[in-house]
Amino acid sequence: MKKSIFFLILIFCLSHSITAQQEANYEESKVPDLVLPDLFISYQGQVIQSDLEWEKVRRQEIIQSFADQMYGQLPIDYDELRFEESIPQLNPYNEYADYKIINMKVSRNGNSQSIPLHIFTPTRERGPFPVILLISHRQVDKLIADTEDQFFSIQQIVSRGYAAAIFDVEFVSADDKERYDEGILKSLYPEQLEMPNGMRGLSAWAWGAMRAMDFFEKDPLIDHTKSAVVGHSRGGKAALWCGANDTRWAITYSNESGCGGAALSRRKFGETVEKINTAFPYWFTDNFDTYNGNEETLPFDQHQLLATIAPRAVYVASASEDLWADPKGEYLSLKLASRVYDQLYNVITDLPDHYDFSPHSIHQGPLGYHLREGKHNLISIDWEKFLDFADLQFGIKNFNKNN
Repeated sequence: MKKSIFFLILIFCLSHSITAQQEANYEESKVPDLVLPDLFISYQGQVIQSDLEWEKVRRQEIIQSFADQMYGQLPIDYDELRFEESIPQLNPYNEYADYKIINMKVSRNGNSQSIPLHIFTPTRERGPFPVILLISHRQVDKLIADTEDQFFSIQQIVSRGYAAAIFDVEFVSADDKERYDEGILKSLYPEQLEMPNGMRGLSAWAWGAMRAMDFFEKDPLIDHTKSAVVGHSRGGKAALWCGANDTRWAITYSNESGCGGAALSRRKFGETVEKINTAFPYWFTDNFDTYNGNEETLPFDQHQLLATIAPRAVYVASASEDLWADPKGEYLSLKLASRVYDQLYNVITDLPDHYDFSPHSIHQGPLGYHLREGKHNLISIDWEKFLDFADLQFGIKNFNKNN
């Protein structure tokens, strides 16, 4: 009897999940007419005409609005940050990479949290090395042990002369709606849990990446001025939030980040605000629930988040079969954000007005985009495009122009 009840519950949950996917809009004809918040008019009505006005007024208020209404606060205060280095006995990449683990121990109000940061550096070259950090919601120990897994393509990154770094969000804020408060939210910032605009999962993951940058600034083997933060899917959402808040990152990569990441919320294509808040209520603030089914009332949209990264580099990647993440909406965000680069920083970009659904890549100054064939994942071809773009940004000679 118990097994029968369990089976019925399982069938209901699976059918509900499938129905939710089927109910998603995948037709461009059903996308609402887009009326988007203006990039250049402040909430007080000030017209932004210079990079200084952007940085002092508009950029700051946009980030604050995203913090209050969507991602949550990103506290930076703590009492102590220590780095303890260890060399693992097992290194599956020892033919071409040195491997170390940095235990980042953060203390606040008598409590502490430890976060392992895994770093691989080229053995045959001398540092300091440019660095690429992956925010991982997949189990890092398994990723490192599986040398064939492309999600964290260590050999590919290191062979191009980069340091490859990764941390597991499990040690910051568990990617689980029942356990998300385990980590820094309970140990370091418990007051955030009581706030409707308090830190939640995605802000916590961005916080973790910022602590990694704190270490990169001190490591003589790392050139922190040539740094990139990467995230896939939910990690891509966190990477964008990190890049917007922390200007130390030279490049911010968003891989198939979709709703709550690079995709425009007002398109209501694929995953929507209501769907993401229902499935992953621990990623965003309580305030974000206000916009379930009411995306048009948001005081911002995702193109504004990408614009706050200017004039630093930002890269958006999509996959042709990943309609849930809305590739066109991801591209349009980048296209709209490019106006800040063009008009306020005199960085001339010319992203096409019409979206190309065939596989292609665009590298224009500090802006990059690619659409590859395939499904929702982070694979070798993505890393190839990311590394080509980084080579271009950092003036590294082995940049492959046939991208």
